[in-house]
Amino acid sequence: MDRRKFIRNSSLGSAGLLSGSSLMSCEGETTKPVAASSGGAIAVCTWDFGNATAKAWEVLDQNGSALNAVEQGVMVEEADPENQTVGYGGRPDRDGIVSLDACIMDSKGRCGSVMGLEGIVHPVCVARKVMEDTPHVILVGAGARQFALDSGFELKDLLTEKSKKQWLEWQETSRYEPVINIENHDTIGMLARDKNGNLAGACTTSGMAYKMRGRVGDSPVIGAGLYIDNEVGGATATGVGEEVIRTVGSFLIVELMRQGMSPQKACEEGVARIIAKNNGKLDFQIGFLALNKKGETGAYCIHPGFSYRKYDTQGHRNIPSESYLKS
Repeated sequence: MDRRKFIRNSSLGSAGLLSGSSLMSCEGETTKPVAASSGGAIAVCTWDFGNATAKAWEVLDQNGSALNAVEQGVMVEEADPENQTVGYGGRPDRDGIVSLDACIMDSKGRCGSVMGLEGIVHPVCVARKVMEDTPHVILVGAGARQFALDSGFELKDLLTEKSKKQWLEWQETSRYEPVINIENHDTIGMLARDKNGNLAGACTTSGMAYKMRGRVGDSPVIGAGLYIDNEVGGATATGVGEEVIRTVGSFLIVELMRQGMSPQKACEEGVARIIAKNNGKLDFQIGFLALNKKGETGAYCIHPGFSYRKYDTQGHRNIPSESYLKS
C-alpha cells in the first residue's frame, strides 16, 4: 500500500518563503532562553514535511516555546495548496466541501480542538484560540466557524481547482458509501520539546478525501490523534482515524511510556492493539509517532511507507518508520 501516493516530497527551499506574518502564531508565547544554542530542543512530525519541521526548529532555535513551534510548523502545511490532505487545497467531502479538523495541546495540559471547520485556512490557530480564550475544549461546524470569524479570522474558499477537478473525476466512478481507505490519506501531527524541556503538540487535517459530510477522524480528538503529558512525553497518529479512536491510540502510547516503555516500543504496542482488535484484517494504514521527555523518538506503522521528519541539534532528516508488515 503506497501511503504517500498523494503526498509530494517537501523541499526545504521554500521554508523561508513561508515565514512571515501569515505564519505568525496566534499568541506571542515565548520561553526564557537557557543556552545560546538549541540544547535539547527537538521537533518531529509525521511524514516527510520538512518545511514544517524547519519552521518549528526556527522557532525553537530563537528560544520560542514548544507550543509556538508546533503551531507555526503545521501552519506551513495548512497554507500549502499542494498538500491536499491539510488546510487550503485539501480534498473535499463527497459533496465537494472542504472541512478541516485540528487540535493543539500544551505543556500545562491545556488543549483545544475544532472539527468540521469550513472556510478557514488555519484551523490549528482557531483550536489554540479555543484553548486560550474559551472555557471549552472543542468547537464544531458552524459554531467553530462563527468563533473563528469573531476572533478575526478571514473566510477563504479552500477548494482549489486541482482538488475540485479530482473530486469531479472521483464522482464519475465512485459509489456514495463509506469505504475504508478509499484514498491514500495522511495528515500532519507535530511534537516538540523546547529548550526548557517543555512539550507541546498539534495535529491538523482536511480529513479523509470524499468522506461522508460531517465525518470526523482521530486528528482533532485529544487522546486519539494527539496527546501530551509534560511529565512523560507526547504522541500523535496518522492513517485511518476510526481505528485510532477505538484504542485512544495517542493516550495509550503516552501511558505506556509512563510505565517505562521507550517511544519505539510504545508505538509498536499501540499498533499491536489495533491489529488485535481487527482480527488480522489489515487493509488500512496506521502510523504512530512518539517523543518522550528525554527527547527520544519512536515510530511504527502497519504497512511500509510511513516516515517522520526530525529536527534537532544533530540535523534535519527524514526517518523511515519500522512496520508490522514488511515490503
